[in-house]
Amino acid sequence: MQFYLIASRSNWGEPAMILGMSLETFTILHVIISLIGIVSGLVVVYGMLSGHASAGITALFLASTVLTSATGFLFPADKLLPSHVVGIISLVVLAIALAALYAFRLAGAWRWIYVVSALLALYFNCFVGVAQSFQKLAFLHPLAPTGSEPPFLVAQLAVMAIFIAIGVLAVKRYHPAAAAAV
Repeated sequence: MQFYLIASRSNWGEPAMILGMSLETFTILHVIISLIGIVSGLVVVYGMLSGHASAGITALFLASTVLTSATGFLFPADKLLPSHVVGIISLVVLAIALAALYAFRLAGAWRWIYVVSALLALYFNCFVGVAQSFQKLAFLHPLAPTGSEPPFLVAQLAVMAIFIAIGVLAVKRYHPAAAAAV
């Protein structure tokens, strides 16, 4: 049984179509959305650390990151994959970030809950980006062809360590109410 949400393959051997696009076109769109999420997320993190958060960039980051996770489920798969599990966790984390920011307006504990959940969502995007880089980039693939070799593990641990350090700093530094009062 194929795991398709909105993807289809004709009975005549034509390539799979996702939302009316070829698999190749849909993949490119998914990657572009993912890169927008990562880049805008890095800008949001810089804003958290420097006290210059932008509502527009934050909305772009959250929307593109939700789209990245959601569109990941549209790719054809025979079974539930680790990427699906990361996508599910990411969507839950993003729901928390959205609630903290827009429903609870970062009041009280919702400030640090937002910071942690937003950074966790960005981390998941970067985690998948590193994994995809080792799978798809010709110069990285030989270093970790199965994704369990030391170079892959070192890269993922480095990304995780960076996000933990940034997360600690962001929780300490991000106080949008204080910045708005000045």
